[in-house]
Amino acid sequence: MTATGASNAPDIVDVVALGESMVTFLPSRPGRLADVPSFDRGIGGAESNVACVMAAAGHTTRWVSRVGADGFGDHLVEAIGAYGVDVSSVRRDPARPTGVYFRTAGDRAGDGHEVAYYRAGSAASAMSVTNVDVAAARAGRVLHLSGITAALSGDCLELMRELTAPAAGRPLVSFDVNHRPGLWRKTDGSRVLLELARGADIVFVGEDEAEAAWGVQGGPEAIRELLPEPEMLVVKQGAEGATAFEREPEPEHRDRPAAGRGGPVAQFPTPLRSAQPGPVLEPAPRVSVVAPVGAGDAFAAGFLSGTLRGLSLRARLRHGHLWAAAALTVPGDLAPPPSRAHADRLAALDDEAWGTLRLGPGWTHAVDRAPEEVRTP
Repeated sequence: MTATGASNAPDIVDVVALGESMVTFLPSRPGRLADVPSFDRGIGGAESNVACVMAAAGHTTRWVSRVGADGFGDHLVEAIGAYGVDVSSVRRDPARPTGVYFRTAGDRAGDGHEVAYYRAGSAASAMSVTNVDVAAARAGRVLHLSGITAALSGDCLELMRELTAPAAGRPLVSFDVNHRPGLWRKTDGSRVLLELARGADIVFVGEDEAEAAWGVQGGPEAIRELLPEPEMLVVKQGAEGATAFEREPEPEHRDRPAAGRGGPVAQFPTPLRSAQPGPVLEPAPRVSVVAPVGAGDAFAAGFLSGTLRGLSLRARLRHGHLWAAAALTVPGDLAPPPSRAHADRLAALDDEAWGTLRLGPGWTHAVDRAPEEVRTP
């Protein structure tokens, strides 16, 4: 099936993710970068992480980006494609390299945490409206973007503005704020992120991010006051959980299919509305954390999966928490999510059982166990 019926049109997929991915070098042991003797190679990228995890869960996904015509670019395309992601729209740049980065082990927020990025002048930082497959990016039920891309260059920002601009029949736009102050050196990142978030349909933002980027205090409700435009706003509150807000449809649109802000009906209808009054606060289960990297991307993927399936707002949040827990209980950026049946069973627990849930390493494989058996001390 293709978007327009023409043989050269891109196939329609559940989710398209557009953004930079880099080859990641993970230390073989804890310590300063200066002291670590060797590194293991991996892949990292907020948007491609979402595509990979959703593909592992059975959704059709596409990654749109640019990489260098080098071995690292080969590795990224092959590794992301191995998850089942459509990488046919990734373009190669013979003049610019693929970005790489090195990081220390442990928590990003730790005092001794170091990250060394080598992404300046990368192929992805040169993405623009003219050199990216925009048609492929728009041929999805959901287009997932993040604020990281907007910070990479002026051309990348122009591309993000093009993809989030009102346009008849555009896909639902999912936007993870991903505020990275270190990337915003020449532009007012706070203003840009607010602009892009206001143009999206689904927005993910951390409570701490909103305070750092926009000075918002007062909890999720205050963030919603700042961002009333998105059809759905998800405020992540760390270990406390997450709160989701759903905008009331305008009276003349109440009987119409779900729509992107670009037109009355999205090109590929997606069950955005949950028919559940908000705001909804859903606590997160307790997790024995191995490494925190990738959890935010996994949460977004779980929530989007629930959205595509038309689940209730509460169930979408619980799936986000469960997919995040899968990432938190492995050392790398990416972790296969729990099976759909396993996640559905846990998401259907009553409030008391959900509140006592404990998840540790290996819990996603406990498909034949009762819910209480996936708990860890």
